[in-house]
Amino acid sequence: MRIQVKRTGGFTGIPRHAEVDTTGRPDAQDWQALAERALAEGRDTPPAGVPDGFSYQVTVGERTVYCADPRLGEAQRALIMRVLKEGA
Repeated sequence: MRIQVKRTGGFTGIPRHAEVDTTGRPDAQDWQALAERALAEGRDTPPAGVPDGFSYQVTVGERTVYCADPRLGEAQRALIMRVLKEGA
């Protein structure tokens, strides 16, 4: 399963993109469970953000959802942080 995160906004406005392919990873089931919870918390359209806040586009397989600071769900925040940290 491929998980992609695109982050835009923030004080500097510099976009960031990272992705993780969980295929063959020993922790693939953990990634999948977290991704499913994050998708359930997301929206189908980009929400209104706040000044200097980040907006996110999270794609898992063929499904894309949107979320924004400061209203990230717990699973969204965990998945986004994990993908941005481990992704290339």
